[in-house]
Amino acid sequence: MDARRNPLPQPDTQTNEVALPVTLAGLKVVVLDGPAAGTEVGLMGKLTVGSASDADLVLDDDTVSRQHMVLSFSDQRVRVRDLGSRNGTFIGNTRIDDGILQEGTVVRVGQTSLAIRPSWAPREIPPSPALRFGELYGKSRAMRSVFAMMERAAPSEVPVLIEGETGTGKDLAARSIHYASARARKPFVVFDCASVPENLVESELFGHARGAFTGAHQDRQGAFERADGGTLFLDELGELPISLQPKLLRAIEAQQIRRVGDDAVRQVDVRLISATNRNLHAEVERGAFRSDLLFRLDVVRLHVPPLRHRPGDIEGLVGDLLMDRLPPGDRIEGDNLQRLKSYHWPGNVRELRNVLQRALALADGKPRFEDLVINVGTGPAQPATFALGYPGVDQPMPFKDAKRLLLEDFERAYLEALLRRFDGNYTRAAAAAGISRKHLHELVRKLEGRQ
Repeated sequence: MDARRNPLPQPDTQTNEVALPVTLAGLKVVVLDGPAAGTEVGLMGKLTVGSASDADLVLDDDTVSRQHMVLSFSDQRVRVRDLGSRNGTFIGNTRIDDGILQEGTVVRVGQTSLAIRPSWAPREIPPSPALRFGELYGKSRAMRSVFAMMERAAPSEVPVLIEGETGTGKDLAARSIHYASARARKPFVVFDCASVPENLVESELFGHARGAFTGAHQDRQGAFERADGGTLFLDELGELPISLQPKLLRAIEAQQIRRVGDDAVRQVDVRLISATNRNLHAEVERGAFRSDLLFRLDVVRLHVPPLRHRPGDIEGLVGDLLMDRLPPGDRIEGDNLQRLKSYHWPGNVRELRNVLQRALALADGKPRFEDLVINVGTGPAQPATFALGYPGVDQPMPFKDAKRLLLEDFERAYLEALLRRFDGNYTRAAAAAGISRKHLHELVRKLEGRQ
């Protein structure tokens, strides 16, 4: 690999054209491992890296020279120059003295790895006036803010990462973006990273040639080829085996794939939309997900809020889900509506759909909404929730259980917002929260254990 032949890509002007909720503010250097892991320094002009206290980026690493290397950013290019270091500057296994880097490139100095990444500045955009986007409905400000981002992202070609709890409708959001894009008449292919056995993931993604392995009786297209010209939706992205992530990264960067057992390289034209119920930036911190792959997929990030945070949307959602199943003129109101609004909905919209389907299955003919038997939140073991903003208020439950639910929900909302604000950087998030990085990791692990 010759680093001098790898120019830094130009900023994505299309991103600015569609007024996405972030704008490129420059570049930054991120420390990926070692004692300074998580440290970020803006790259404007020149940046010296070394173990000396007067370096611009100080690394507490005995294998790093006092003045190890210098990075410079000008004319939309990043140049790296080794300063005669003892142990050298490396990209992969190649030692370099002077070269041009791509954004996303990982540079190793001593035992510390650094990455060159874009620095995004938030851009405030007003909520959409629309109550729907594709298959999604919401009159709450939270959902209309999501719609505003989707309206801007859909016409572009940029990758989109959709976050949210299980059952919030991440798949509907992905499909809605596809059908609002210029690729709407092309394929929309779903690849569920969680449902494919690990030994078959590569074949399902990239296809295989006849005889590539036992049972491969004929050539077969993978998800990338089936989505050619359209959109590939990678659902449950956090479940993708880390051993396959480098090959996925290469396919995304080159828009080329090679089937298992085949030497031929095939060109593909695919837009990527991904979804996860995990905090992938936290997964990167733990070494369970590649930072360079996440950088490629996390260009525009959408967070679909849980149903318990938008009870005002329930009436409209029920109307959608029960469309043509109730007598003409019947209204969604009364005790049944209040019961639905006061429930915690750990399964989100998917659980709401199941509750309504069960109620219809047990009803005779075409019942009125008020006559449906709605069974939710029966007993203290079921999470009650926020009719008045607090658990257990509308449907009384033991004080101890109500207090526990309130604290759990606060901790989850606080930590999600904190890590989102600092882009998954545990060091900065912990400093802002006034707690240790270790304690922050413990809190996240505790909440993940409750899911």
